[in-house]
Amino acid sequence: MTLQFGDLESLQGAFVEHQTILSRLRISDTAISSCLVKTREDLAKCDALIIPGGESTTIALLARLAGLTDPLKAFVQAKPVWGTCAGAILLAESVVGAKKGGQELLGGIAVKMERNGWGSQVESFEAALDIEGLRDPQRPFTGVFIRAPVVLDFMEDPSRPPIEVLARLPSTLLPHSGKEIPTPTASPSDDTSVSTGNQRTVVALRQGRHLLTTFHPELTKDDRFHDYFVRSCVYATLSRSPVEENKPN
Repeated sequence: MTLQFGDLESLQGAFVEHQTILSRLRISDTAISSCLVKTREDLAKCDALIIPGGESTTIALLARLAGLTDPLKAFVQAKPVWGTCAGAILLAESVVGAKKGGQELLGGIAVKMERNGWGSQVESFEAALDIEGLRDPQRPFTGVFIRAPVVLDFMEDPSRPPIEVLARLPSTLLPHSGKEIPTPTASPSDDTSVSTGNQRTVVALRQGRHLLTTFHPELTKDDRFHDYFVRSCVYATLSRSPVEENKPN
């Protein structure tokens, strides 16, 4: 079996890091290849898509100019997508702090996000994260946060799979930029994997076939997050019908 991954960051910024990590993954009898997505034709070849960091407004604008916005929205509804940092913003259903004129989103994950939740580039940092589901889970994963967005809230939608929180930051590392941290609302009912704690601490989550990280796993030499995406979000869904995938667990 061959899996073709698309990298939307070819529209803006670097893409080599994701391709390098994907190229060294070894998963059963699955061959993994990747391509740059610049056109509808490129996207149509893909089994899954990664939308990495950059500037979310710029990525959305370039996608619109390339005629990719509607195909991307259709892709999100049908196939696995992983959004990191700016890509996480694009996969959200709602965003706070958008630039003047608004922020075009692809949707796909039922969360509300805040752009640049930690402030400017000088507030970038690294943190050791305990992440559920990775190989060797007792070994922390280094999260690289660069002008990272923040998850503000989960948006309940019984028609979608439940949100599964994979990693949280300690509350002591939450931004202290003078912004009031809102009181968290209740988490989606009957999803015991989601804590009722402050959703701003969430830095990695999964909903069905989609994955969201507010940090940059590709900027480390650790391939475990890419391995998780392939195994849990892509490979595991290939034998399931769209109806089965959309059923809450």
